[in-house]
Amino acid sequence: MPDSTGAPAAPTTITADDPRYPNLVESYNHRFVGRPEAIRFARSTAEVVSVVESAVATGRRIAVRSGGHCFEDFTSSPEVRVLLDLSPMNAVGFDERMRAFSVEAGATLGDVYRTLYTFWGVTVPGGTCFEVGAGGHFSAGGYGHLSRRDGLIADHLSAVEVVVVDASGRARAVVATRDPGDPHRDLWWAHTGGGGGSFGVVTRYWLRTPGRDPGGDPSSLLPAAPARMRRRVVSWPWDGVTKRSFTALLRNYCGWYEDHTDPDSPAANLWNNLIVPHRSSRTFGMTAVLDDATPGSAALLDEQFDRITDGVGVAPVTDELDVVPWWSSWMPSYDWPSDPRGRYKNKAGYLRRGFTERQLDVLHRFLGAQDCPTPMGCLVLTGFGGRVNTVPSDATATAQRDSILKASYSTGVWQSAEQDAANIAWVRAFYREMYADTGGVPVPGRTADGSYIGYPDVDLADPAWNTSGVPWHDLYFKDNYPRLQAVKLRYDPRDVFRHALSVRPPA
Repeated sequence: MPDSTGAPAAPTTITADDPRYPNLVESYNHRFVGRPEAIRFARSTAEVVSVVESAVATGRRIAVRSGGHCFEDFTSSPEVRVLLDLSPMNAVGFDERMRAFSVEAGATLGDVYRTLYTFWGVTVPGGTCFEVGAGGHFSAGGYGHLSRRDGLIADHLSAVEVVVVDASGRARAVVATRDPGDPHRDLWWAHTGGGGGSFGVVTRYWLRTPGRDPGGDPSSLLPAAPARMRRRVVSWPWDGVTKRSFTALLRNYCGWYEDHTDPDSPAANLWNNLIVPHRSSRTFGMTAVLDDATPGSAALLDEQFDRITDGVGVAPVTDELDVVPWWSSWMPSYDWPSDPRGRYKNKAGYLRRGFTERQLDVLHRFLGAQDCPTPMGCLVLTGFGGRVNTVPSDATATAQRDSILKASYSTGVWQSAEQDAANIAWVRAFYREMYADTGGVPVPGRTADGSYIGYPDVDLADPAWNTSGVPWHDLYFKDNYPRLQAVKLRYDPRDVFRHALSVRPPA
């Protein structure tokens, strides 16, 4: 962006002596607050190149932040000296030259959904937290309440612009596309689920659904947003919930997803989020949504509810049914804005099928029987599969392509550093017990299929918590990891872009 003289503007720089600094080093997870020498706000790809090249030339460790929602300390590690913040790069629009929708990496999901829907009536199957930045979410694969219908965001990624650093320390911007003839195609592939912070700085993405005519009307180039959503929000009381009724509900919920994997069936339009906090929270609940244009939408929702509650024997305390415009169906049921004082520890795992009987016992013990440091400690079971599972596991960097659910094991939120040890110990014990048969982690097998790099957990790389003998990168990337390493070697040979779970250069 030029200044009044026409010269390129320098990136805005905030240092520790600036009164704005304490606020700007804070992110989503307040367990981690960095102390970089400088926070540099880039407004263009050229400014990103300048910041990166300067950091490399002076030997300063650099990290990149878009939305700031990382679960771990990847952008706030004490080793980071330069924090490159992309939040000013938040434009969303249609690129006539690329014939695809352009999303800058600093745009939040709220920016993306609002702009695509308002001007073109289209959307992408991304997450349900509006404050999350596109930069990290898209590169992790990206999923949400339309993924059973439309797949992952990665499945609609047509190109990506990345600032990379060569062996000499020179930074440059590379545009990589999914075109089979593109010499940079592997760099595009690495950003379809390889996670952020490993290969370079993503400055923008381009989105167009495969098979759509690039010359067509823009409104035909991404999935159409539903006009109206049928929604059911249910909560049950913990009072009266026995171990039998608790395990019956979870068994039924998982069983419904086991039986409804067909991507072409009406059930592929139905998505759920089941959130089960510790019994000290007094209630737990489920949200169900589907496109109301789905044939038999009302009956489908009722049939699923009857299946999930069969034999449970506990009446809901609330059961709200409505049909609402697509945009308002998101609010307030889904979005979970960050608490400005929030401290978190989250773990995750893909499910190929429902929990084993032993795992159901563990779930009841940790959530329904023994004490928990906070009533926010919880299990979240999110609908998955459907159209996601029509893509081969090596077609994108996202290797998990036959799972039906995603599980998140979370402490929820707490405010005081004095509570860190108890909360982290609780969720670590919970997770280790859930996967005790496979060394405390979700080793790919009959029931589990590893974890999601968008929910990073450094414990998976710690032999104290991962005793499986399966390395962390196989849990996240499976057989795709060697190819990711080859991309790393080509585009980041100096390992400039690194964190605790970044792709490592090959030995």
